[in-house]
Amino acid sequence: MGQIKVTRLEIEGLCVIEPAVHGDERGYFMETYNSRDMQEAGLNMRFVQDNQSMSKKGVLRGLHFQKRYPQGKLVRVISGAVFDVAVDLRKGSETFGKWHGVELTAENKKQFYIPEGFAHGFLVRSETAEFCYKVTDFYRPDDEGGIMWNDPDIAIDWGDVSDILLSEKDRKHPFLRECGFSFCLK
Repeated sequence: MGQIKVTRLEIEGLCVIEPAVHGDERGYFMETYNSRDMQEAGLNMRFVQDNQSMSKKGVLRGLHFQKRYPQGKLVRVISGAVFDVAVDLRKGSETFGKWHGVELTAENKKQFYIPEGFAHGFLVRSETAEFCYKVTDFYRPDDEGGIMWNDPDIAIDWGDVSDILLSEKDRKHPFLRECGFSFCLK
């Protein structure tokens, strides 16, 4: 190993991954994903799809999850800065309903691994941000779910949200206590 530093967080399964960055006066090089390094670190996920989005300052995307076909996600920012959040939705988890947030920026090059069974969202803090993520299962539109970003029972500290921009879909998510969770999150 040695190409990545993995920090396991207080909510089981969540990890911050910091790749080795090799830089000089020309710029830098880093491996953003290496399955061998991940396996050596005990992270045995298999990704099936890469996604990328661009959003402007104040956009909050989330909190999203897949119901019957949950996705693990390895997320990072390639331009700008976001506050990225995962909420534990795993049945029987001691940390069910708890959240963890990580500042992801193009400069810090950190990645956040969110395993299956979590809701996910992010708030753009820079003028724009390009957000990339790998997922462990394919997106199925008929399987998506969401939780309201400002659910008082979860109480995520998003920081300044005075100029928040939400999609119509994200404005209509229920609160966690209204979800019922009759589906099979791992």
